[in-house]
Amino acid sequence: MRQLSYASGVGDVPLLGETIGANLERSVARYGEREALVDVASGRRWTYAQLNEVVDRVALGLMARGVAAGDRVGIWAPNCAEWVITQYATAKIGAILVNVNPAYRTHELEFVVQQSGMSLLISAESHKTSDYREMVGAIGFADVVFIGSPQWAELAAFDGDPADLAGRAATLAFDDPINIQYTSGTTGFPKGATLSHHNILNNGYFVGELIGYTHEDRVCLPVPLYHCFGMVMGSLGAISHGACIVLPAPGFDPAATLAAVAAERVTSLYGVPTMFIAELGLPDFGSYDLSSLRTGIMAGSPCPVEVMKRVVAEMHMTEVAICYGMTETSPVSTMTRVDDSLARRTETVGRVMPHLESKVVDPASGLVMPRGEPGELCTRGYSVMLGYWGQPEATAEAIDRGRWMHTGDLATMDDDGYVNIVGRIKDLVIRGGENVYPREVEEFLYTHPDITDVQVIGVPDAKYGEELMAWVVMRAGAQPLTAAAVQEFCAGRLAHYKVPRYVHVVDGFPMTVTGKVRKVEMREEAIGILDLGGVPSATA
Repeated sequence: MRQLSYASGVGDVPLLGETIGANLERSVARYGEREALVDVASGRRWTYAQLNEVVDRVALGLMARGVAAGDRVGIWAPNCAEWVITQYATAKIGAILVNVNPAYRTHELEFVVQQSGMSLLISAESHKTSDYREMVGAIGFADVVFIGSPQWAELAAFDGDPADLAGRAATLAFDDPINIQYTSGTTGFPKGATLSHHNILNNGYFVGELIGYTHEDRVCLPVPLYHCFGMVMGSLGAISHGACIVLPAPGFDPAATLAAVAAERVTSLYGVPTMFIAELGLPDFGSYDLSSLRTGIMAGSPCPVEVMKRVVAEMHMTEVAICYGMTETSPVSTMTRVDDSLARRTETVGRVMPHLESKVVDPASGLVMPRGEPGELCTRGYSVMLGYWGQPEATAEAIDRGRWMHTGDLATMDDDGYVNIVGRIKDLVIRGGENVYPREVEEFLYTHPDITDVQVIGVPDAKYGEELMAWVVMRAGAQPLTAAAVQEFCAGRLAHYKVPRYVHVVDGFPMTVTGKVRKVEMREEAIGILDLGGVPSATA
């Protein structure tokens, strides 16, 4: 009998049974005089004792403003120290932090404010081309504290009674909701994944455990704090181990990131593959002293083999890990280990995390697939969200009666338990009755010497239902590829139904702010480019 695609994560380290505030207090007691937070752009830094002091002042100030446990408090800002301070201050008083995407405009801000029932917003004045003060005014939201304003200074210096904070802490449970993160839906409005202390504290902690964090580590976060990558894997992963958070800039800047690594003697660097590509591509890359690095996390999208090789060899990140997950699972479900081979770190997303379960199922029947056969990846355990805020029907669609979170990702699991993501269920292309997984075609086209990046999508076709279209980014100096040239390259090496009919040469792909390619947007654009608007869609 063939082994089934199910794996249970075991580990010697137990789950943390405490709130985020209690965990911070524990780190403060052990590492009070060590650095906890460095905001490079503003030149400010805090020890654990200093960070805890300002967190407590802001927490007491929020209580004085009437913020109760369970109230929703928004944070709308790029990466800055105040973001981290607000994260821990709200956790200490049991307020639910609502992460607002820094890229949001008025319409999206208004939706999140209303859908979450937000009572208070802590906001930056502006970021890049966004005037936050103007947008907040436009939606008529009154209870707002702008970072850098007298109101924020008053919060950060509030002189309240510590006994009040201790009294509030005594009423909090680690299963309480503490964070709402809005998923970036491709259609309709985003859904608010509601996460508990237990969800995100443990996920950040075990990510840190698997890459060997100690109080000696310094973790550089050029990834956004509003997303799980920065807030959970970064902030909570570092603080739960007594490590130091280094914020190199408000937004991603490859030069500022490497300068911070060098100046702050960073040991761990985070990023999506495109961030590492940008850093490696700096003309003066070789001038940065990156010798302090040993590890880091790459997530968000698959990493090309050549990029991983350079990260390991030229950035000294010999223990860099690949993580996979989704906001709804706090986020990490599977992860590579520090002793995994280069092949494991580029061809898979690792094995199931400790204390979690994974399985690959037939999307139609729900039955577990044999090892090596594709199906939908599902996750169960402490990391699965409480649900979508105020949307019980959407929650029931995502989490089944066995408490399995259905990811929507197509995956395989090998005999050693390593998971490979082969695509999204919605990305699956059905051409003339044949299932085509775009990821497989993409991996093959990466072997073309003139292609540096590629994405494959399905487009409507009157005869076959769908046809394949490859969007390719060319190597510098290479001549643009034609569809005929790509078809010639594939001939005899890919099954005929996997060979792209169309090829579109581009400089880059539409991306979310967290580094995921927006294939739905590509498909819409492709229909216009190819004049296929009148062709019935096989996926409608």
